[in-house]
Amino acid sequence: MKKTEHSFALPAYAESRLANDPPLRAVRAFEAIARLGSVTQAAGELAISPSAVSHQLKVLEGYLQMPLTERQGRKLVLSQQGREYYLSIRAAFNVLRQATEHLVAQAQTRQVTISLIPLFGMGWFIPRLPAFMRNHPQTEINVVYANHRNYLSDASDMSIRFGNGQWAGYQSEKLISGKMVPVCSRAFLRLHGHIDTPEQLLQIPLLHDEERTTWPQWFMQQGVKRPARKSGPLFEDGLLTLAGVQAGLGCALMREPLIASWLESGELVKIFDAPIEDGRDYYLCVRQDSEMTQDGKLLQSWLRRVAESGEITL
Repeated sequence: MKKTEHSFALPAYAESRLANDPPLRAVRAFEAIARLGSVTQAAGELAISPSAVSHQLKVLEGYLQMPLTERQGRKLVLSQQGREYYLSIRAAFNVLRQATEHLVAQAQTRQVTISLIPLFGMGWFIPRLPAFMRNHPQTEINVVYANHRNYLSDASDMSIRFGNGQWAGYQSEKLISGKMVPVCSRAFLRLHGHIDTPEQLLQIPLLHDEERTTWPQWFMQQGVKRPARKSGPLFEDGLLTLAGVQAGLGCALMREPLIASWLESGELVKIFDAPIEDGRDYYLCVRQDSEMTQDGKLLQSWLRRVAESGEITL
């Protein structure tokens, strides 16, 4: 058995490469040869001629300074070094293929990712989402959490953000109001009796959503001269505050648009129709440096219409 002669002259372009930077086109050709077992089949997959595949193989062998294949009769097979090299690079090519397939699959399924705060999702977005899905069944919606305390960036196509509407790198438009009203559970009201004046709230348990300064501001707005107590449970976000109100722990100032369904059902009671605003609202935000997909634009337009209508379904 006569082995094919191999030339190990280093190509001129290799001098400008980093020491561990192989000629990727040649590596790709070798991977196809090793996986398919044939120069001809590799040429068919790569859409080049067999002679071009053989040339790329010689380029790689010249770069590595060792033979990766050998002749056994008329058949080309991997050398020991070739088998070891293929086993090493096979995983990398599999990762590339899987990443590419995943990206293509995402594009074909027409996914739209929206990030939002939990209470906004539970109290406003998700109850309205079935209407969108009925009208646009081809659009896949991914709903993920948004941390409104760290709004520097996210990977979502769009986000519902809570604040003053100013975030670097984002276009924002006000979606719904963030006004707050005093509420409690109906069971809590039965236990403590009817509340006729704001002053009576000073004598019952108060819950605090995110901070303890809002109740004093509300009392001041209502003309209550005595300072409000700042004691009582403090909850990190609106969803936890809602759970505290439902459990009968006390009264809380909550964002009215997000608890509308509980007010309508009678589970929660608005004690006074006296809202207070702290300068923060809910905004629909998209990145300035990326183009919205057609499905993203559908969701964006639908959110605007639903917010303007104020209805649960559209």
